[in-house]
Amino acid sequence: MITKMPRTFSVYLDLVRFLAACLVYVYHSNQRWLVEPLLPASHYGHTSVIVFFVLSGYVIAYVTATKERDWQSYAASRLSRVYSVAIPAIVLTLALDWAGRHLLPATYGYPFDWFAPRILGSLLMANEVWFVSITSFSNVPYWSICYEAWYYVGFGLLSFVPRARAWALIGLIAVVLGPKIPMLAPVWAMGVWLFHSRRMAAMSERVGWALVAATVVAIAAFLAFDIEHVVGARFQALVGKERFEQLTFSRFFISDYLLGLLVMLHFAGMRCVAPRLSGVLLAIERPVKAVAASTFTLYLLHQPLFLFWGSVLNGDPKGYGPWVATTCLVAVSVAAIGAMTEHRRKVFTVWIAARLAALTGLFRPLAKPS
Repeated sequence: MITKMPRTFSVYLDLVRFLAACLVYVYHSNQRWLVEPLLPASHYGHTSVIVFFVLSGYVIAYVTATKERDWQSYAASRLSRVYSVAIPAIVLTLALDWAGRHLLPATYGYPFDWFAPRILGSLLMANEVWFVSITSFSNVPYWSICYEAWYYVGFGLLSFVPRARAWALIGLIAVVLGPKIPMLAPVWAMGVWLFHSRRMAAMSERVGWALVAATVVAIAAFLAFDIEHVVGARFQALVGKERFEQLTFSRFFISDYLLGLLVMLHFAGMRCVAPRLSGVLLAIERPVKAVAASTFTLYLLHQPLFLFWGSVLNGDPKGYGPWVATTCLVAVSVAAIGAMTEHRRKVFTVWIAARLAALTGLFRPLAKPS
């Protein structure tokens, strides 16, 4: 098991996380009212989320093994990670949607009703329970944090609760959540497995380079042959269109497992060979860390932001100008919002940890003496 994150590999993961967030942005902003020409690399939104899941599983396994070694610190860190951005995202999405709808109503083909269920569902990470899919107003990308938050819960139970009880609780949670969220849990778990695998950690540099080369080719082929939709179409034919659509963001789970495996193997190879690339990776470390620090804000707020700024500018979509200008305004907005939320996460973590400690203290006198 890796007990220390190699600095070069940490830079690489930050770079991957930022590029994946950018690809999700390109995917969602590839709308004809904003830019008529088809944007390059505009079909990799769901693919990028799968990369996020594997990466997240690896990083959470790492911090739990090296830093967050008790349930209070783990819970405080996970809660601050999620809600330091999720709560502002809910509030800002409402405000931006309200303003944007007054400026350019035609751009908003998204729900703006049932406020209490949508807000409560978003706060409880319950937007994708069973076969219900409650869109968080225009913030379609919000779905993935509703998956990931429950993976945090499951992993926390396995890490800090006796295994038999943990699995029983996870089973109960899965029954409450329904099939969609558990269906993609194995993808997230691939990152966890990679961190804990001694065999993967002990591979030779030659094997590492071979894995990097093979996975780059395999992932390129996966994208070029559109395996996601080819396999999805066969699965739809098997279960029927209605059930396929009800699975919403989990309907491509079969190809997601394949892609997740390729991404995991790629990370395994890169972890091994990253020190050889230290000259390049350490040279870009500062700018990569700077942009990666706002990745979560970019991911969770980019859609309401580009809808709003695109409505403000209301430019001619025949060229790339309006999209570029909108993207610049989104970038500035993300930097400003991130500075007030994501960048202040440590403050939130300390505050939550203090509340959890106080809560634990209240219940300790009620515990039976051993």
